[in-house]
Amino acid sequence: MSNYDYKGFYRRNLPHLQPLGGTLFITCCLAGSLPQSTLEWYEREKANLVRQSVNLKGSERAERELKLQRRWFARIEGALHKAETGPLCLKDPQVAKLVNDALHFHDGKMYRLDAFCIMPNHVHLIVMPLEFRKKEADASEQDLNSRRIIDPEYYSISRITHSFKGYTASECNRILKRKGEFWLHESYDHAIRDSQGWERVLAYVINNPVKAQLVQEWRDWPYTYVKDPM
Repeated sequence: MSNYDYKGFYRRNLPHLQPLGGTLFITCCLAGSLPQSTLEWYEREKANLVRQSVNLKGSERAERELKLQRRWFARIEGALHKAETGPLCLKDPQVAKLVNDALHFHDGKMYRLDAFCIMPNHVHLIVMPLEFRKKEADASEQDLNSRRIIDPEYYSISRITHSFKGYTASECNRILKRKGEFWLHESYDHAIRDSQGWERVLAYVINNPVKAQLVQEWRDWPYTYVKDPM
């Protein structure tokens, strides 16, 4: 693992491990962008993991879930770049601009936005969830000034992605004059553990269009953002 303190896992289908105060690499895919065979593979692997992990301690289970998550990303990466199936809605300039603006909207509010790349059927982003504090009343409720600050918390991955996906899904569908699911429910996320890891992930994100043979130089892709350009 790492030296981070971890907020823990939350689940729908994929495991999500969020380090307190850490930076995250997140990938959001369009609904229908992955072939059924890839989704079925993941369901089988997830079922196997559940059966094998019944008697494992929390840390051991977390490690196995993290390995599955990485294998899952390796599978979806190839499928997304081939773009052999599913929609390519993010190629539309209006849609791409809306997604671009939505990512910037919460920068400095819910997260620090380091970088992103909007591809035809998925989005990569690097964010650091920001801290917020909850106030809790003291036992003496009559004294309105008698309040104490409890331990700080950070905006969760689920809250960040839900806010982003919820708004963009409805607005993008409106632009495209379509209905139905826009984003795949699940998002891939990975904790970036050190500066070397951050640089490696940043290089991956900004060079995605180059790897997909959409441009020859990453700066030529109009839907890439880097807070501190290289």
